[in-house]
Amino acid sequence: MNSSNSIFTFQQSTKDMVLSCVSQRDGEVKLGEKVAVYSDLENFPGKYVLLGVKEDFGPRANLGLSGSDAGYACFLKRFLNMQSNSFLSGEEVLLLGEVCVNSVITELGALRKGVAELDDLLVSLLVPIYEKGLIPILIGGGHNNAYPLIKACSMVQNKAIDVVNCDPHADFRALEGRHSGNSFSYAKKEGWLANYAVLGLHQQYNSQSMLDRLAEEECYVTFFEEYLTGQSDFLTDVDDVLRQVVDVSLGVELDMDAIINMPSSAFTPSGFTLEVARRYLIKCAKSKKAAYLHLPEAAPKNEREEAIVGKSLAYLVSDFIKS
Repeated sequence: MNSSNSIFTFQQSTKDMVLSCVSQRDGEVKLGEKVAVYSDLENFPGKYVLLGVKEDFGPRANLGLSGSDAGYACFLKRFLNMQSNSFLSGEEVLLLGEVCVNSVITELGALRKGVAELDDLLVSLLVPIYEKGLIPILIGGGHNNAYPLIKACSMVQNKAIDVVNCDPHADFRALEGRHSGNSFSYAKKEGWLANYAVLGLHQQYNSQSMLDRLAEEECYVTFFEEYLTGQSDFLTDVDDVLRQVVDVSLGVELDMDAIINMPSSAFTPSGFTLEVARRYLIKCAKSKKAAYLHLPEAAPKNEREEAIVGKSLAYLVSDFIKS
């Protein structure tokens, strides 16, 4: 899976690694003391498989900023130290491992080739998860990793899937080589994606050509400005999307860029609150249609931002699993 000249390496989780992240305390049990690890996958009785990606090739290949490689480590520390209790024990969760970068690459063409290599690696990791009927939760990296999530699920089910994405940017750019801005356009072009709904786009941060492309493909599109003016209600639109998912699985996407003041690859001072984002994921999970959860683009740059990102991701993941 990882040849000597590969740009990316997959590191399997182990119980010792997990416990090294846990602050143990008398009279308490943490999630990290209960989660399964890679070696347990064959006989895992739970439902959710966590996979981390430590890369920022996708955003940089999209002419964006670095930093999305830091989100997963922030999440892991906070999530594993949540309490194991009657609401969430941790036994429902398997920690598969993390994909890491081996090479320093800056040239645009090489970055885009690297993203294509990452696609293949992630598909190879995700297919066995879907084949076992489990739900992957992919954390970290750029939004480029939506493509292998969609492709692997569609391959296993032999049917294109639907996707709902809460995001200021549609990521439906031209097919110009893989990057974080064209996961959904590639998935649509190649037949892995059936219906695409993107909620909360920021009007002035999506090109007219991309808006035209979304219209041509009859995608379900809403704008954050419609929620500001009261023209539409976000959670009502989420319900509308979920009602339209019929006889197919649903990929659930939440770009951390959508959350106001979240340290992310495309930081926004105007966006959804974390509470609204949590309600979005709860609704998607309760619909029983979710095939995966994807939380990309967090990009903390200092200790305070790491705490914000880590706890936010831990809340979002635990909400999704409990629902």
